[in-house]
Amino acid sequence: MAHTLDLSVKPAAEPALINITGLTREGLVEVLVSSGAVEPRKAKMRMQQVWRWMHHYGFTSFDQMTDIAKEQRAVFAEKFTLARPEIVERQISRDGTRKYLIRMAPGIEVESVYIPDVGRSGALCVSSQVGCTLNCTFCHTGTQKLVRNLTAAEIVAQVQVVRDDLEEWPSPKEDRRLSNIVFMGMGEPLYNLDNVADAIDIISDHEGIAISRRRITVSTSGVVPELEALGSRTAAMLAISLHATNDALRNELVPLNKKYPIEQLMAGIRAYPGLSNARRVTFEYVMLKGVNDSPAEARALIRLLKGIPAKINLIPFNPWPGTQYQCSDWKTIEAFAAVLNKAGYASPIRTPRGRDILAACGQLKSESEKLRASAVRKAEREDASNGDSEDVEDGLPFAHLAAGMIS
Repeated sequence: MAHTLDLSVKPAAEPALINITGLTREGLVEVLVSSGAVEPRKAKMRMQQVWRWMHHYGFTSFDQMTDIAKEQRAVFAEKFTLARPEIVERQISRDGTRKYLIRMAPGIEVESVYIPDVGRSGALCVSSQVGCTLNCTFCHTGTQKLVRNLTAAEIVAQVQVVRDDLEEWPSPKEDRRLSNIVFMGMGEPLYNLDNVADAIDIISDHEGIAISRRRITVSTSGVVPELEALGSRTAAMLAISLHATNDALRNELVPLNKKYPIEQLMAGIRAYPGLSNARRVTFEYVMLKGVNDSPAEARALIRLLKGIPAKINLIPFNPWPGTQYQCSDWKTIEAFAAVLNKAGYASPIRTPRGRDILAACGQLKSESEKLRASAVRKAEREDASNGDSEDVEDGLPFAHLAAGMIS
């Protein structure tokens, strides 16, 4: 058999542009110098210029950076990019909640949800991972495998694309529509702490997006060894996905409890840096019928939280296909709240938001594991046109939990 050797010279692949939108100030200085784009003596000045244009004004083109010489802007454009990820789908609920399916890279999609009228004005729930490893039994998202951690740039990008959509550039000091960030999307933030911490540094920077650290909440299922690092590195507000007052039940609901049982978790919470009456821990408690909703459980919760500055969010559960759980009766939830209130704990019962667009915690991107979002929507439209549609309200509302985070 004859073989022909291809000796033709193939063109070199174009080097990938570096997306600098997810770099901290220190990281940006380092990249400006290491790439050869800026002399070391000018790096800090250039960083400050680029930083403000990126994060205060929200610009996505170096050509817009008018206080930088054209020649320097051209060098930046040859080496770097400010590109946003693609919004695959954007849905707006009847109540104003907005859900975004965002494609970070081929096969890498996450969902973010903006909820108006919570916190100072509105909150954004962001994802920290694609998929999840925790397998909480009441959570639909836990049924999908972890794909990978999101980078700091991909976390920050969720804020950027929503501010694009809200037309909220440059960063306003007053009358903000987006005032709070909640890490309650897909994934466990403390299993991606380095990227989460860098993203918080960028989001909270006063010369950029400028959302106060006291308006940024990180929710964890209880990765105890990382709690101190979270507090010391980010100064973020802490939320704990609790849902049970004893190890036997929490082992079932939140399997991570087998590794870090309640006694260890509570010790870690009590040692959380900055904990005070002004910086209370939020405990999330999903109300599951006949499982964790008795007055005795409410009293056990009070004993468990004794001495901890705390707020308790009671979250009615909405079942999803295949779940073994049901939502507690409304009277049961109110009775549970009354026990907590009498003991002096704020314990709001949160109304779900965005149900009509399935802006659901525990359900984020689950269906796009099987079908691309466009195919899902097409199928739904075809069903509706055939008269076969029905209202779907399954899944624990993502916006519901997030609204409960915000004081």
